[in-house]
Amino acid sequence: MAHEHKLEIFRGLLKFKSNTQKIWGVLVFLTIVTGVEVVLGITKPYVLTSNTFVGMKILNWIFIALTLVKAYYIAWDFMHLRDEKNSLRRAVVWTPIFLVSYLIFILLYEADYIYTVFRDGFVTWDF
Repeated sequence: MAHEHKLEIFRGLLKFKSNTQKIWGVLVFLTIVTGVEVVLGITKPYVLTSNTFVGMKILNWIFIALTLVKAYYIAWDFMHLRDEKNSLRRAVVWTPIFLVSYLIFILLYEADYIYTVFRDGFVTWDF
């Protein structure tokens, strides 16, 4: 008894006739997301680099979000998380989301502390 894989992506918005077409569809989606990242990294729009949100440039937040989207979609389609039970999917997806959020919080908090020490302390900006 063979296991049938779902042949759609984007929650059923795009449907494919075979696994090969689905793999190409996911590859095109991941290529587009990577292309957006590369274009933003090369051009670095002034609007996204001059404004900050929670202590970090908006462009960096966009990079983090797009990287998480790619990681999620790779796990969802290529690692067949879509075909697993809800409890396993939640354990695999939500754990890294919480860990990445915690890591971002720690990085921002420590970076602000170091900035304050350099700004107010006796050490000069020699580097």
